[in-house]
Amino acid sequence: MKNICVFCGSNPGADPAYLQIASRLGEEIASRRFGLVYGGSNLGLMGAVAKSALESGSNVIGVMPKVFEGRVQHPDLNKIIITDTMHQRKAKMFEISDGFIALPGGFGTFEELLEMLTWSQIGYSTKPCGILNVNGYYDGLLKFFDKAVEMRFVKKEHRNAIIVDIYPKNILDKFEKYKPVTLDKWIDR
Repeated sequence: MKNICVFCGSNPGADPAYLQIASRLGEEIASRRFGLVYGGSNLGLMGAVAKSALESGSNVIGVMPKVFEGRVQHPDLNKIIITDTMHQRKAKMFEISDGFIALPGGFGTFEELLEMLTWSQIGYSTKPCGILNVNGYYDGLLKFFDKAVEMRFVKKEHRNAIIVDIYPKNILDKFEKYKPVTLDKWIDR
């Protein structure tokens, strides 16, 4: 692995633990000599993960759509890539990253995470995808994923391929041992 992409909120959230874990994740990424790829903002959890990764010696690449250019862009990144659209942003993040971790966030974070999970399910990606479930933030979503398995819309193997932990060190340990699921997504075929 070379680069870890982190999807997370550009707001700090209501729980101080979100910022603490974002900072710890940046440090852990740097301690393993991985680069950080993220949304390029200096705000919220995005700013916290980037700041700690930079301060710990990681190469940090921001990928930002031009609609945000010059408005919330982190000033100290090693590299900033500006795309025309959000779709191009995700494609670029996928191209230059070797794994994906979701911290707490909003609709954008959910959408990025779910797209990577979909790409894994259909075989477009063999890269690990995980969730840092800080103080149970993703409990409801994980329960919903379990319901999708129960209702036979998602295979259990695809659901279980989502790496979930509460500690940055543990999730990255699991990434290094990850084996992709190579099953068709169709259940009754």
